[in-house]
Amino acid sequence: MNVSTIKYEWFGNIKGDILSGTVVALALIPEAIAFSIIAGVNPMVGLYASFCIALVIAFVGGRPAMISAATGATALLMGGLVKDHGLQYLMAATILTGMIQIIFGSVKVARLMKFIPRSVMVGFVNSLAILIFIAQLTHFKGQSWVMYAMVAGGLAIIYLFPRITKAVPSPLVAIIIITIISVATGAHVNTVGDLGHLSQSLPSFFIPNVPINLETLRIIFPYSLGIAVVGLIESLLTAQIVDDLTDTGSDKNKEARGQGIANIVSGLFGGMAGCAMIGQSGINVKSGGRGRLSTFWAAVFLLILIVALNDVLVKIPMAALVAVMFMVCIGTFDWSSLKKLPIMPKSETVVMVVTVVTVVATDNLSIGVFIGVILSAIFFASKISKLEIKTISRKGSYKKIYQVSGQLFFASVTDFVSQFDFKEDITEIDIDFSNAHLWDDSAIGAIDKIVLKYQQNGVKVNLIGLNLDSTKLLGRLSVHTTPSALKKVSNQ
Repeated sequence: MNVSTIKYEWFGNIKGDILSGTVVALALIPEAIAFSIIAGVNPMVGLYASFCIALVIAFVGGRPAMISAATGATALLMGGLVKDHGLQYLMAATILTGMIQIIFGSVKVARLMKFIPRSVMVGFVNSLAILIFIAQLTHFKGQSWVMYAMVAGGLAIIYLFPRITKAVPSPLVAIIIITIISVATGAHVNTVGDLGHLSQSLPSFFIPNVPINLETLRIIFPYSLGIAVVGLIESLLTAQIVDDLTDTGSDKNKEARGQGIANIVSGLFGGMAGCAMIGQSGINVKSGGRGRLSTFWAAVFLLILIVALNDVLVKIPMAALVAVMFMVCIGTFDWSSLKKLPIMPKSETVVMVVTVVTVVATDNLSIGVFIGVILSAIFFASKISKLEIKTISRKGSYKKIYQVSGQLFFASVTDFVSQFDFKEDITEIDIDFSNAHLWDDSAIGAIDKIVLKYQQNGVKVNLIGLNLDSTKLLGRLSVHTTPSALKKVSNQ
């Protein structure tokens, strides 16, 4: 970090970052409260977590303009711990989660991101948009036509106001106007205050009151590990999406360590573990946020709303915030992916659809991503496991040549072995691997099986055309190999 970088990330977009951070802070409140309910804790636990995590990540995160706070993905994993052992154990698990994430970041776990294919990324984004949309529908229960009218009005402001001016983020304008209309008309619609009691107290430092022993570690470690993994998956995927939205890069390993530090601070100040939020990050970027100041101000303004502007905060109608979240859904969903469905490879279409269905069905982003990656790996292995074997029989000769093309590994060895007829009337065969590569012990085992069976029948086997890596692997693992068994070729 040099002076010019710090100046750019903190003061290169002051107006845009302040305005976008204001919108994000307002949008964080209903989400934090809802996630607290999911975890089975007081709403203030989620709000304190959102403040602490966003504040810390602004300084130590690897992705400027990304918003991290209390999230549904992590909250879903906390309910059992809170129910069985109470809030203090949740705080201890949150601190341990942070420690685990710091370790993951130190060993450069972000390198695993390259194994997540685009079809899974698209499925992740689309499923998240669907989940955000579904989450907003609960706010319509028991509401009159006024709620629907306000949401429609909010969306109209969000999409039409930029035609007048883009100096102020349209979501912020929508929240202000809809709130004024609600208060002025005395409309009977749910407000932020209806979600739960919001105290005006500041978060305070404390050490979780739990025994420091192996029994405590046995209780919290499984929860902490799960939360750490889920949180990092969502954070790293969100960082990649924000990279694409802003055409900038980020330090994913630094982000992993930053998430860990933020969660430790959250646990020490009465908050629960969290991670990056793609919805709020999308709001931030689309509202003009580009620097660390936007994340910092979102945290600070959230605390101001809780402590100093509590009376105003509780009067904000949920209709205004629902309209903002609907905007996020529309902007997050990759609509071009629907147009590409007819022309995409079937395997990629299946991966994307399965990822979306799994996430929506389980309400867990990490499970959907995991299944999507596994499915992609299976399809890829199936695709590259197809071998082409040509046979050349010389007329009047008892020698036969097998020319192998493709990748020989665990998924292709069965088809490979089935191409050989061990009972044919020959005395010698050449197996030409000039256009093939041996990858694993399964490949060597298949070659051993072929060579040994032919040798039992008195047939000489020559392995030719092996590249250097395949030759070394064969030399280390095969059971039939002798110095004269391999015919060296010039490309070795």
